[in-house]
Amino acid sequence: MQLLHGRNIRSWPCTTALAIGSLSIFAGSAEAQNAPLQPADLVIVNAKVWTGVKPSSPEPNAIAVAGDTIVAVGTDAQVRSRVGDKTIIIDAQGRRVIPGITDSHTHIVSGGFQLARLTLRDVRSREEFVQAVQAEVRKKNKGEWIVGGRWSVESWDKPEPPNKAWLDPISPDNPVFLSRMDGHQALVNSEALKLAGIDAQGPPDSVGGEIERDPITREPTGVLKESAMDLLDRFIPEPTRADRREALLRALKHANSFGVTSVHDMSQLADLEIFRQASEQNTLTVRITSYLSVEDWSARFADAVQAKELWTAPMFRLAGFKGFMDGSLGSRTAYMREPYADATTTTLHPRGQLTAFASSQTFRPLVAQADAKDLQMAVHAIGDEGIHLLLDAYEAAARQNDSTDRRHRVEHTQHLLVSDIPRFAKLGVVASMQPFHKADDGRYAEKAIGAERLRGSYAFRQLVDAKALVVFGSDWPVVTLNPFAGIDSAVNAKTLSGEVWLPAHSLTVEEALRAYTVSPPKAIHQELRLGTLEAGKLADFVILVDDPFTMPRERLAEVKVAQTIVGGKVVYP
Repeated sequence: MQLLHGRNIRSWPCTTALAIGSLSIFAGSAEAQNAPLQPADLVIVNAKVWTGVKPSSPEPNAIAVAGDTIVAVGTDAQVRSRVGDKTIIIDAQGRRVIPGITDSHTHIVSGGFQLARLTLRDVRSREEFVQAVQAEVRKKNKGEWIVGGRWSVESWDKPEPPNKAWLDPISPDNPVFLSRMDGHQALVNSEALKLAGIDAQGPPDSVGGEIERDPITREPTGVLKESAMDLLDRFIPEPTRADRREALLRALKHANSFGVTSVHDMSQLADLEIFRQASEQNTLTVRITSYLSVEDWSARFADAVQAKELWTAPMFRLAGFKGFMDGSLGSRTAYMREPYADATTTTLHPRGQLTAFASSQTFRPLVAQADAKDLQMAVHAIGDEGIHLLLDAYEAAARQNDSTDRRHRVEHTQHLLVSDIPRFAKLGVVASMQPFHKADDGRYAEKAIGAERLRGSYAFRQLVDAKALVVFGSDWPVVTLNPFAGIDSAVNAKTLSGEVWLPAHSLTVEEALRAYTVSPPKAIHQELRLGTLEAGKLADFVILVDDPFTMPRERLAEVKVAQTIVGGKVVYP
């Protein structure tokens, strides 16, 4: 990537710059200086610009930016009048430029923490798992917690359910809490169980949770599902505000390296002040739209959010509230209309589980209250019956409040009743999906729910054809933040084991890219400011090393980012 600033060429040979044309384009010619238009602060030239709007001929190859806003998109010649002595000019060297990428479902501070924690995502056997944990224990003092995880056994050559016996011999003096990949269950050791008072006598399972036990002895196995994990929360040291700031900065740098310029974040209350301060101190390099847990809901708080009195800053806004209908497919806690295909007579919850939130008497009234206050609900729902009940709640709220265009969200939208697919467009509900999860689930989904129910699983194509608003994200740190891994999964339909799964549900490259760029701002009522490369929109865009439209389709996951620009400023590299 080449950068010019006024009349001076920085850090690269003059002959390279001349290869793109006359320097008068870049150096601020007399004609440009005398033009009535205000000089641009930044100009991108010699690019292949995919604007995200209707195709134009010829394709634009230049962008001009003043402040944080795009002021022109067109040919190199058309931006000449925008170049002044202080204009920074980037020669894209013929590379593809796309609108800034939005990850529509992240846990960005958690992701920043995970970058510095034990990660078991890539271990391939029980032996590797134990070795990795043992290495982490050796780094800690006696009594210090071992946290992290993101493990999954489904991809192992010899999958086997984990239990505390894996951990106890190597961590006798350190409590261990290792979340599964999807965050809906955790493996803990006996030291952690002892701290929480979990043994053969109790405590009983909470609503929406399960302490996995030996069916004969009733001894806990070390696996805690859903709300049962909360039993350990008060024993794990809470990160300090400084810890959260450091985690956020790590996460921002990581996101920018993948071309991510915005995220829709499922946030914790403690994160909001960190986001606001970072925005006001100009250290946010990713636009953050937050959804706060419904556990922090109150009428007064909702009124303040609605009035934009709390946590609103130039690069950060709080849009609504996040809730949970159910769990995950891998943990068999996603709530299904029919029992899981591999459920047995001893399975405690053969259809999965509704959460305490979804099964409570306050669920529908809370959704209706949020709708009445023009706040978005972003609710996790993975199982077909969980999604069905959530759509019913959204429909009832709209009818009660006579409301339109709320754009409430179904987070994950993984396994649908086919009859519910048209309801998304009809109700104006956003299908917030994470395509890389398909690469994971494809290895075991048929075993879990049978072939017939797969007709509504990861129904990208069916939802797009039904005119639903589909937005893509990662659920990072559950899986990689890399959006091109998600695009690869949405287009090529390959599982992590290399098999093609549900190819009829796939999208084209452009459709998948739109779900990461054009569509996400619509999901948060920001389409007039973001999502496409047009004059008047905020200057968030990405220069790619590889062109996803022309490269071999099987290499989509390998797309690399050359530069990321947010608000007219280069934030990566």
